[in-house]
Amino acid sequence: MQEDFLHFLWKHKKFDVLNIKTTKAETIQLVDVGQHNHNSGPDFFNAKLKIEGQLWAGNVEIHIKSSDWYTHQHETDKTYDNVILHVVWEHDAEVYRKDNSIVPTLLLQEFVPKNLIENYHWLFSKRQRWINCEANFAEVDNFTLINWKERLFIERLERKSQQIERSLNDSNQHWEAVLFTMLFRNFGLKVNADAFESIAKSIDFGVVRKLQSHPEQLEALFFGQAGLLESNTEESYYQNLKKNYQYLQKKFKLETLGVVPVQFFRLRPPNFPTIRLSQLAQLYHKHYNLFSQVISKSRIEDIYDLLAVETSGYWQTHYSFTSISKSSKKRLTKSFIDLLIINTILPIKYCFSKYKGNDENDAIFSLAASIKSEDNSIIKKFNQLAPVSESALDSQALLQLKSNYCDANKCLQCAIGNSLITK
Repeated sequence: MQEDFLHFLWKHKKFDVLNIKTTKAETIQLVDVGQHNHNSGPDFFNAKLKIEGQLWAGNVEIHIKSSDWYTHQHETDKTYDNVILHVVWEHDAEVYRKDNSIVPTLLLQEFVPKNLIENYHWLFSKRQRWINCEANFAEVDNFTLINWKERLFIERLERKSQQIERSLNDSNQHWEAVLFTMLFRNFGLKVNADAFESIAKSIDFGVVRKLQSHPEQLEALFFGQAGLLESNTEESYYQNLKKNYQYLQKKFKLETLGVVPVQFFRLRPPNFPTIRLSQLAQLYHKHYNLFSQVISKSRIEDIYDLLAVETSGYWQTHYSFTSISKSSKKRLTKSFIDLLIINTILPIKYCFSKYKGNDENDAIFSLAASIKSEDNSIIKKFNQLAPVSESALDSQALLQLKSNYCDANKCLQCAIGNSLITK
């Protein structure tokens, strides 16, 4: 038995509220459970209850054993002088205030349904499972699941929004520069995310602004900062890039200190850093005010059009500087754009709407729901338990669920865990 389970029982009144009594057989009428306190001090502030008809207002403290009051030395802490009820699972000692008056005690286990306790023990048993509730996950009703996924999706956007806000503070509220860094990171995918982000951070966005009308100079800037122009390759396109970069390096005093080397190993050729950097250069050549366009687009089709770019001509017949490939227009695929929308466009739209004080949640929900679900090992496993992920809204919510609740055993804070415990 854990204290957080007792907090859950008290907070959500998951016991026989109408018939509770103190250990002295005094009737208790619960008016208000109080405000859950997650910091130091009593567990619930400003509770209200009647004991034998007398109204009391104050705090509630919860322990597994009554004697924990003394173990935690609450008798010497004045913040506990206003405790009006001690809620425990085992009553093994009377508790006294400083004035020697007894703190009324509620022995909670006498009023909790047995099936609820059994469900709790089953959920937190030590058996090896992918998630605690996997055997009964499919039993959760759709209403609970849909509402919980929407909340989880917002939680995930909130977490990403906090990262964006830190970047904005570092860049003096330069939204365009923050979008630039985010796009770079997500163009790098998992393998080159850190490397691409370090490249973006090594470039003042004012330099990008000055070069946007010259795509060949943008490519030179990106390739040079990535450390891809340091060999002695005689290829004319390569030499032109190198020459342009050496000029830009001197003009803008460019530095590469702290830039993480890009990786080609275990990447499919369409995801090579060379291809992605060329596509980024074309994207910023095509759209001068990309941030304002991202914010203004509300239809998924318009966002696909906005991000529909391909490499420069040279890369239609190359994946690297050292070998020629079959000619093809290397466009951003729909699946790749979906990832950019999920990891860049939706979070920055959400953060900007908060910044402006607007409620754009419905529009963001609509966009996320119109994108196909992500397909990774976590989402596949959830769908094996029950068909729960059809859109990006679903898959983002489930990723949040797995990392922030399932892996942390926070079933008592999870709507799914709640429904299974109290069924």
